[in-house]
Amino acid sequence: MLSRFRHSRFLRQARWPVLAGAISALVAFLAIVFAPMDPAPYLTLDPSGELFDRNGRLMYAFLNEEEQWQFPRELDAISPYLVQATIATEDQRFRSHHGVDPIAVGRAVVQNVTGLGIESGASTLTMQVVKLNGQPSHSLPGKAWQAMQALRLERHVSKDEILCAYLNTAPYGLNLVGCEAAARRYFGKTAKELTLAEAALLAGLPKSPTGLMPIDHPERALARRNHVLQRMRDEGFIDTATCERVSKQRLGAQWNEYPQAAPHLAMWHRDRVLTGHRVTTTLDLRVQEMSERAIADWLKTFDNDITNAAVLVIDVPTASVLARIGSADFFNTPGGGQVDATRAARSPGSALKPFTYALAIEENQLYPSEMLLDDSLDYGLYNPENYDGKYRGLVSASYALQRSLNVPAVMVLNRLGPEPMYRFLKSAGLTTFTRSADYYGLGLTLGNCEVRLDELAAAYCMIANLGRWRPLRELGDEPSSEGKELLSRSTCLALYEMMEQPLPGEFHRDIVQAAGYTPRVCWKTGTSTGLHDAWTIIFNSQYVVAVWLGNNDGRSSSRLIGSRAALPLAGKIFRSLKPGSGSTWPDVDGNLRETKVCAASGLPASRWCERTTTAVLPTGLYLNRQCDVHYPSDNERIIERWPASAKGWNLAKIDSPISPREGDGSQSKGLRILAPSHQAEFVLTREANADRIKLRASIDTSTSLHWYIDEKYLGDSGPGKDLFLDLSTGAHKLTCMTPNGETDSVHFSVDEPYTPQLFRN
Repeated sequence: MLSRFRHSRFLRQARWPVLAGAISALVAFLAIVFAPMDPAPYLTLDPSGELFDRNGRLMYAFLNEEEQWQFPRELDAISPYLVQATIATEDQRFRSHHGVDPIAVGRAVVQNVTGLGIESGASTLTMQVVKLNGQPSHSLPGKAWQAMQALRLERHVSKDEILCAYLNTAPYGLNLVGCEAAARRYFGKTAKELTLAEAALLAGLPKSPTGLMPIDHPERALARRNHVLQRMRDEGFIDTATCERVSKQRLGAQWNEYPQAAPHLAMWHRDRVLTGHRVTTTLDLRVQEMSERAIADWLKTFDNDITNAAVLVIDVPTASVLARIGSADFFNTPGGGQVDATRAARSPGSALKPFTYALAIEENQLYPSEMLLDDSLDYGLYNPENYDGKYRGLVSASYALQRSLNVPAVMVLNRLGPEPMYRFLKSAGLTTFTRSADYYGLGLTLGNCEVRLDELAAAYCMIANLGRWRPLRELGDEPSSEGKELLSRSTCLALYEMMEQPLPGEFHRDIVQAAGYTPRVCWKTGTSTGLHDAWTIIFNSQYVVAVWLGNNDGRSSSRLIGSRAALPLAGKIFRSLKPGSGSTWPDVDGNLRETKVCAASGLPASRWCERTTTAVLPTGLYLNRQCDVHYPSDNERIIERWPASAKGWNLAKIDSPISPREGDGSQSKGLRILAPSHQAEFVLTREANADRIKLRASIDTSTSLHWYIDEKYLGDSGPGKDLFLDLSTGAHKLTCMTPNGETDSVHFSVDEPYTPQLFRN
């Protein structure tokens, strides 16, 4: 009896310290749980660097500092199937518990005790987030610490934040961290695009990322996937029929490479991407990939004679780069595909000519309608010739630019002087001039220098944008620059008129785009001396497409001609672009005007010009340079006089003219055939009344002349009487004779139209 009393008394006395200890432990536990907490360490990620296009599509990715692929995504960018599958498999009561699931804990205790081993765990998704981003531990104290931290974490962040953190940090095999990296690797798609079967597969991987990795262990992965589907059925996320149907689907997992579009751009901005992790560019992935494929297909046609190409596609209104290809193949281009040819300095050939004409118009030294003489030109040590060694005689400035004639371009630059042209090109963003203006001289307009494709494209974008130059934009967060005004709107509109022409493949067939018509375009080609580089730039008010072709080792090729190598590729890319929302062609808005000009000289007509026509000229042009070809003689007859040579050619001020003697109207020894010129080359158009030319001589307005073609009499011309020649293919000799027997002869040729197969599938 006494013993029982003492024992009872002992128990009564002992329970108070135990109870006090329990209360103290509870208070300490609650103090820790409810203490302030910084949740950042559990939500902070180590993302891989990602480069996106303007529409949010991944273009290029870099490994993170741990050499892992991890692409964090918000919950709304993850498939709901994956969210449901993860909850069904890992934590069925995730939405109802507070970080620790007491039911799961009780079940685990019972199973582990009765099973004499660990049959099931009780880790919630919140506890796994703590484990994944803290110190993982499988000991009882470690689990207790994870449980306590899970309770604290749930007090500071939302369920969706915890679920998002788990899906972005869970291991999915290999070096894949997070569901986005796994979805792209195994299925080649984003986590948002996952199907039910694919989501179930990924949801089961974190249990054993290595043992269940679907590429190495497809049977295990398939069994695990089907188990996840059954758990989704049991939790009511899918019905039985869906579970059975999806369980029969094949695994579908395979190795997929991450996107590697625009590698040169990615490497150029690598440091920024790795620092900021997510960088958005102005590029359009569709345009980038289309251009890359076009390059690869086009280069195959050259049988390694031409091995490299570079392309820029620019949105004109914003000066934003839509595509940038620095080489045909980043890893497999002869001479090094890692070299960014869009930034390499190369000889541009005739691609600089438009700027010569533009500056001359801007400086009131040239009219687009003005007649120039394409003929032999002698500057002593410098004797420019056309590419084909032939001359076209009298041609308008517009025709000379369209046909890329060298001699007229040099004439125009001679008026301006190399120094103003040199300064203008530098102001237009060309940075690669290494010598003075005097060193380049008049050859500057023919491209005896080196330029970068991206800088040249920006200069053309300035013309397309009606005179305002802006640096090209490549990154989405770059502010749009106001730029600077280099040319007047009216001058650029004149350039549009001068340079507009169909692409060669469109002369003889209609190309209809999705918009229902073929937008008008301007284009210019360039071929470097020695056939090392081929260029083409095509533009209108919406786009600029700039193309370079060549070889990294500088090897020349007879096929490296701008019109034959670069133009077809540029044309294919340009015509593949979707029409933008704005107009493809600029509005005139009163910046061009119709002006009466001399029919012979193309200059504003003087009072002596008997035959006139109408030309469209920029409103900003002064009309002070009037025709000086027509002049009254002493007997009140109007005569024509022409410059004695191409050197110093200026029909507004004729020095040392070729002209007839006064008085009896007989011809002096100044007889000269002006059109066609010697060694001229014509190409038939096969259009009605288009394949005929008007014969012209230096004195045909003052005396009658007799003409012979291939030694056969053709007819006569004279004051008020014109003579035309219908062209026919072949080489021809044309002779002109005055009444007193003086003659002059020229040789010319006529070819069939060139119709290359420019656009290939």
